[in-house]
Amino acid sequence: MRSKSFLGARQASLDWGTLGLIAGVDEAGRGPLAGPVVAAAVILDPERPIDGLADSKKLAPKRREALAERIRADALCWALGEASVEEIDRLNILQATLLAMQRAVAALRLRPARVLVDGNRLPVLDVLAEAVVGGDASVAEISAASILAKVHRDRWCVEIDRLHPQYGFAAHKGYGTAAHLAALRTHGPCEWHRRSFAPVAQWRGDER
Repeated sequence: MRSKSFLGARQASLDWGTLGLIAGVDEAGRGPLAGPVVAAAVILDPERPIDGLADSKKLAPKRREALAERIRADALCWALGEASVEEIDRLNILQATLLAMQRAVAALRLRPARVLVDGNRLPVLDVLAEAVVGGDASVAEISAASILAKVHRDRWCVEIDRLHPQYGFAAHKGYGTAAHLAALRTHGPCEWHRRSFAPVAQWRGDER
């Protein structure tokens, strides 16, 4: 199973170039030692507000899942983009994250008038964009994007856990917990580990 650069989305049947639309963009998976980095772009429908949007990291898993369903159903459009493990190792995690964001925005069927991106760095886009530090907690569109990205990547971790149960991906979601590092010491990295990350590089099979 390999990461796809672009992931599907529900799209409203409106014309590309609709004026005044704002897209929020956020990512999930910059810090983990394994797996793709995932970005989401969301254009909310002002006629169908979604209560409870917040930084995905502050929400309980069940609440995130419920909100993700609402976002997918009620947003004007949304899209996901990934950068693969290979791209992370080749480009570095920052550039891979910006690439995933670029892919998510490009996958939107509706062209936003403005894109608001969580953090202090912007991907290269062909529309007006603004970086918003702490935007995942203060801008509804970015909050929605953070939820979709987090839910998608967490589901990926659960799926990969079935293939590689020795690492415990379903529990730690790829982060460098004590249990994950112990598994790396015992088993070495699998194909989904990021070789450019120091905690993985030191436990490569040929260096144990």
